[in-house]
Amino acid sequence: MTDLSDLVEPPEIEREPRADAAEHAHPAAKTAMADVPHMKWWGWGVPGVAFHFEDKPAFAPFVAKAVGLDLHAVAPLDPPRFEGLQVPASRDDGRVRSAAAAVVGEAAVTDDPMDRVVHTYGKSLRDLVRVRAGVLPRTPDLVVYPGTEDEVQALVAALVGEDVVLIPFGGGSNIAGSLEPDPAESRVVVSVDVGRLDRLLDIDEASGLARIQAGALGPVLEAQLNERGWTIGHFPDSFTHSTLGGWVATRSSGMQSDKYGDIADIARGMRVARPGGLLDVRPYPSASTGPSVRELILGSEGRLGVITEVTVQVHRVPAKRVIHAYFFPNWSAGLAAMQAIAASDAHPTVTRVSDARETGFSLATAKESKGLSGLAQKGLMAVLKRRGWDLDELCLSFIGYEGEPDHVGRQRKAVERIVKRHGGIGVGTGPGVLYDQKKFDTPYLRDFLLDRGTAGDVSETAAPWSRLRPVYDRAIAAAEEAYTSLGRQGWIMCHLSHSYHAGACLYFTFAFVFGDDPVGEYDVVKTAVQQAFADEGGSLSHHHGVGLEHAAWMPDAVSAEGVGVLRGLFAATDPGSNLNPAKIVR
Repeated sequence: MTDLSDLVEPPEIEREPRADAAEHAHPAAKTAMADVPHMKWWGWGVPGVAFHFEDKPAFAPFVAKAVGLDLHAVAPLDPPRFEGLQVPASRDDGRVRSAAAAVVGEAAVTDDPMDRVVHTYGKSLRDLVRVRAGVLPRTPDLVVYPGTEDEVQALVAALVGEDVVLIPFGGGSNIAGSLEPDPAESRVVVSVDVGRLDRLLDIDEASGLARIQAGALGPVLEAQLNERGWTIGHFPDSFTHSTLGGWVATRSSGMQSDKYGDIADIARGMRVARPGGLLDVRPYPSASTGPSVRELILGSEGRLGVITEVTVQVHRVPAKRVIHAYFFPNWSAGLAAMQAIAASDAHPTVTRVSDARETGFSLATAKESKGLSGLAQKGLMAVLKRRGWDLDELCLSFIGYEGEPDHVGRQRKAVERIVKRHGGIGVGTGPGVLYDQKKFDTPYLRDFLLDRGTAGDVSETAAPWSRLRPVYDRAIAAAEEAYTSLGRQGWIMCHLSHSYHAGACLYFTFAFVFGDDPVGEYDVVKTAVQQAFADEGGSLSHHHGVGLEHAAWMPDAVSAEGVGVLRGLFAATDPGSNLNPAKIVR
């Protein structure tokens, strides 16, 4: 196998040197609780980390061809200045602050403008465009940082008793509109930041069950587990800046869900602070106890209370972990191979394949190759061309394996027999190592584009294998029709990110240069793609949740009667509409 590390290198992110390797705990916004890390208020991640393209000779030509943007001719915008924002005054007259402070202490309650802006939005393109433009029709009036589960419970009971609106906040990475207050809300709105609840509490080693506080960020909880020889196995794209409670609240999925399952499989029990008391779902292996309360909490986005603790299934850190890269001659071959792997006895941890568009993007982000590496790349491409491959249809795949060395070897052999049957070839582990190192850095590319007046965002769906290609084809066509209607040159690409026996997740990324109405134009494209999912039998979302962004498609997803059931549930469990109202369904 040829190692093509340089050819398929993921986007390179430039980082400032740091004395401490725990960079993910670096607070980007100076908020009242300095020990609770937050991302920068106007973009993804932390200051000093950014995508750059100057050493990637193919990237600027790719962007010019894809969206018509000349990177050499456009100057990036300066970072927004917080001092220029007009932040609405807090609507609390002191009554709510006093009630909250009586529970958590005065130092853990703030109406500081920076805190309130940080807690207003998530990190969708719509969110970032608005916050950069100073569009803040409604912010939380207070941010509260409880330090214990007892404080969360007492806070929820006290503030709902004062008819306050409560919005739970974890890492702030949500891209579905699950965090923002209703602009028409006249009551006091409080953001309940659970970032101080970030500890591993206990591991039942006989059962592989770990009790972890809900505010633990991905790297924080994984480090605590690793110290004791365990892993949660859950690594969403947002891993470095999202929390366990947020994963549960949105039904998150991770890059290794083929082995470990989605968070709905991993989360076995949870504790939720509600106005009437603490809801405790015990982590039984299985139970016949009527409709599943555990399932109700999963994906509830704060509408049933504030998640304080989750008991998760954990696994011993594997003896060996490796990700191999493969090329397929076209998208159909790649999809067929993933379906065959899902139906086989093989159990890889990752099964991912990019369409030709996304593969072209990946190749364009590589650094310039020189010497033997460059010759090897050219040699492989020449071989593929002689085999009759259309290099414009080339599709890149990553497949991961974990376990004891003998097990990894058997799994790899089983998978590679399937890859070969579908015309694929292996290209080594080098690209997989780079993918593993940089898999959480891709969101920084969106800020790079936004700084240059260009939209870049995502939509994802799940569908049965029989509907996967129709969903893909319609979504691509819908985006292109939307670009035409806007008079814009645009781009859309896709990869299959998670496989199941019955189907898979398709993850689309789209981009175009803004005109005079960034949010309105974004809505045209986003709506077209989402409607394509609904029309062709795909889910409205696979792992990003519903929030406000996707609520319009809930009748397609669960039927009108299903929407009625959810409305009845929320009305019965939250009669005053105090718990993150209007999310999921109105």
